[in-house]
Amino acid sequence: MTDADAERATAGWQRWALIGLVALAIAGLAFAIGRFSTFGSAGPSATPTNNSADAGFARDMQVHHTQAIEMAMEIYRKTDDPDILSLSYDIATTQAGQRGEMYDWLVKWGLPQLSNSPMAWMTQGESAHEHGEASDAPMTDEEMREAMGMASPAELVALQQATGLEADCLFLELMIRHHAGAIPMADALVDLGTDQRAIAVAATMSETQSFEIDAMESIQARLGCSG
Repeated sequence: MTDADAERATAGWQRWALIGLVALAIAGLAFAIGRFSTFGSAGPSATPTNNSADAGFARDMQVHHTQAIEMAMEIYRKTDDPDILSLSYDIATTQAGQRGEMYDWLVKWGLPQLSNSPMAWMTQGESAHEHGEASDAPMTDEEMREAMGMASPAELVALQQATGLEADCLFLELMIRHHAGAIPMADALVDLGTDQRAIAVAATMSETQSFEIDAMESIQARLGCSG
């Protein structure tokens, strides 16, 4: 096999991997929406309270998704890479749909959309998850972004200003970190949540974003991104 053949085979594999990713995300979202649309139909269950893991997850993940959508649409507008184009579109549309669902959960539960103690819900139960032990002091915005793997304001500006390969590689770096911050949150809700629809969405989210990390790392290797 020549080098050119190998490159075409690798590119083909990556394209099919991303096609599989899109199918997985769409199927997962359809499953989550289906479970969500049957809200309250799976038998009696207590409505999540203001301090519940379900409510905390819905609030924090809306914030997390909002930044992912922003970064995805930024690179979608200017990338020339077809794989990144497909991936960023998928991230933006899937997470916009999930964000809307989570907003509606809080409306149905009669709870406020904003949190005074981001991430505090993750310390419930017998064991705290990866983001640390509970603290009486609320997180600062900077601490919250770091705990969630989110980009800083300076990094968002850098992404806006970058072009070409630099922009593609920076997007992949930031989004991989962003997804890596979301997965422990989703896994925590699976362990700590009580609402079955919310748990189903979180489980799908964890699986989909793990797959997307693998896809983005493959694209990084293909593009020769450093770090």
